[in-house]
Amino acid sequence: MLKRALAIITLLIIGYWLAQGLTGVPFGQDRMLVGQYYLNNVIKQTGSVNAVTAIVVNYRGFDTLGEVTVLFIASTGVGALLWRRKKKRTARTEGSVVLTTGARLLVPFILLFGVYIFIHGHLTPGGGFPGGATIATAFLLLYMAFTQYEIPHGAFEKTEGVAGMSYVLVGLIGLALGGYFLYDWIWQQWHWGINDVGRLFSGGFIPIIYTLIAIKVGTELSGIIDNMLKEEVRE
Repeated sequence: MLKRALAIITLLIIGYWLAQGLTGVPFGQDRMLVGQYYLNNVIKQTGSVNAVTAIVVNYRGFDTLGEVTVLFIASTGVGALLWRRKKKRTARTEGSVVLTTGARLLVPFILLFGVYIFIHGHLTPGGGFPGGATIATAFLLLYMAFTQYEIPHGAFEKTEGVAGMSYVLVGLIGLALGGYFLYDWIWQQWHWGINDVGRLFSGGFIPIIYTLIAIKVGTELSGIIDNMLKEEVRE
């Protein structure tokens, strides 16, 4: 009975706080002040045609850093769960002629498409996360087609680390120059003017950030794929 009474009292308190908060919102007035501010100032302040990209990478870029960190923790967790003393590639049959030939032909185009997605993230829908995931699918295709294929672990781990540190470095430079993390010092100092908005070399540091995110996401997802395709060698 005591637990039920405490639960009811807690719900009543939370409900009262929510009711007080809702009564403070003027009924019938425009509540999209923040969203309208973004739409009115996104091009002038970031140089990005894609407002969603500007919000994700620029206005709330610190939160995006948290998302990348979550992916890193998830990748580390998968590696820890699947790690054993020694591993080897799971026994699989070689891919068919159609699969191996298709992999040889399609992998370069998949990689190119992934690069296109994250480089043009400030111009069209896309960005670092979908671009990196697309790149990881190219390595998944190689694993499916060729039984002896294995990613270069040392190079991937170093590249992932450099990409993550570079993201933080870009943000810290903004903190030093503009007073807050991920201040777009490239757009503010060296942009080519409002007439250049919509071109590939626009958007301030957004293409740089998306490139770093894509590299980190692509290498981490490829590492997860590699770990899941290995099995323990029992001694």
